[in-house]
Amino acid sequence: MSLKLFNTLGRRKELFKHDKDKNVLIYCCGPTVYDYAHIGNFRTFLFEDILIRYLQYKGYKVKFVMNITDIDDKTIKASSINNVPLKEYTKKYENAFFEDITKLRIRKAECYPRATEHINNIVNHIKKLKELEFAYESNGSVYFSISKFKKYGSLSGEKNKNIDGKKRIDIDEYSKNEIQDFALWKAWVQDDKDVFWNNELGKGRPGWHIECSVMSTKLLNDSIDIHAGGVDLIFPHHENEIAQSEAITNKKFVRYWVHTEHLIVEGKKMSKSQGNFYTLRDLLKDGYDPLTIRLLLISSHYRNQLNFTINGLKQSLENIKRLQDIFTKVKLSKTKNGYDEELFNQTKMAKEEFEHAMDDDFNMPVVLGVIFNYVRIINKYIDKTELTERNKQEILDFFIKINQILDVIDTEEVIPDKKNIELLRLRNEAREKKDWKKADEIRKQLLKEGFIIEDTVNGPRIKRK
Repeated sequence: MSLKLFNTLGRRKELFKHDKDKNVLIYCCGPTVYDYAHIGNFRTFLFEDILIRYLQYKGYKVKFVMNITDIDDKTIKASSINNVPLKEYTKKYENAFFEDITKLRIRKAECYPRATEHINNIVNHIKKLKELEFAYESNGSVYFSISKFKKYGSLSGEKNKNIDGKKRIDIDEYSKNEIQDFALWKAWVQDDKDVFWNNELGKGRPGWHIECSVMSTKLLNDSIDIHAGGVDLIFPHHENEIAQSEAITNKKFVRYWVHTEHLIVEGKKMSKSQGNFYTLRDLLKDGYDPLTIRLLLISSHYRNQLNFTINGLKQSLENIKRLQDIFTKVKLSKTKNGYDEELFNQTKMAKEEFEHAMDDDFNMPVVLGVIFNYVRIINKYIDKTELTERNKQEILDFFIKINQILDVIDTEEVIPDKKNIELLRLRNEAREKKDWKKADEIRKQLLKEGFIIEDTVNGPRIKRK
């Protein structure tokens, strides 16, 4: 089965068509660095991580860019309230973002452009829009004329037939009822303090929407393959990106628009006033493992609302333990001669079902169902008999390959020699029987042999002393 993606532009699943000899060009809207990113943000970033990993799994080359919004209404207001220079203020939260994605095992993009590094490119883009009469000046600011771009609303479905080109809006984020000309360049106001640039557009700063249009076309291409982000960005941000880009290039800006649905917490909208607002750091302070959080945030279909709960975290922890335990169990298992064709077929079927579910617009509930059904099959098999060496390797290869995408277990543990493998197996048996004295004796023996055993929430981890 070929990969199918739900394209917001057209609102249907579409076959992903691309030349594997060329890079898949992907742009994702990154963090606005005015505060710590919350778990809703990370749900989107994690889906994008899964998307990219799976494309690579299928043999595609990927060029991935994610922006850093370091200048907009929010960053200016927050830096002003805290009386910290904008660059210094945003750098703190940018660093925090990179620390957080590392903990969640989110692979880094090829490039993280900052809006403040592309002011000249933004100015040149706005000048072109003015020359083509898609933009106009008013009171020192420059606005995009929505009425001039006939395809406006094609992504969001939000259209206003009565746009007269005189209604303008200066704030970056606004409701669906406010389909008005939006600011490309904002004239300086006192609240901006020392945040401004002087150029032929006047003293001011860029609007939020123009930033992504410019950085994606500058660093990727006039036309890109996939643009991802949360559903809250469809309108106005992504709608405005299309208008700003296609008005100049007259080319299709994005082939596939992919959007992640909102996250709720314990059945309610996440908010600080409700007391259910979580950053990754909040959860880590409460003792939750990053991989537990990662698995929970990727466990539902990205186009469905995810209900983030404490019980869900507990279940996620148990699921990771099951995955880590079966991998370690297979890795330490004794082997026998021969080859089990039936077990081969089970492994082959699991791989096919896994790929089929992933190809079907990343149906993660089905993906996880396939994996844990396979875990049950392998557990029952090992309980009855020993694995053959070939079957064992096939099982390990399956878990290693799917973990290249999910990345929720440790597969790169240090493997000792045969003598100490047997000790590890005996220790594992002792722990299963709750014979803690024997397990500790074996742990001390392994320590003498140069191996440290760490008993984590995700199972035992082995490393050299």
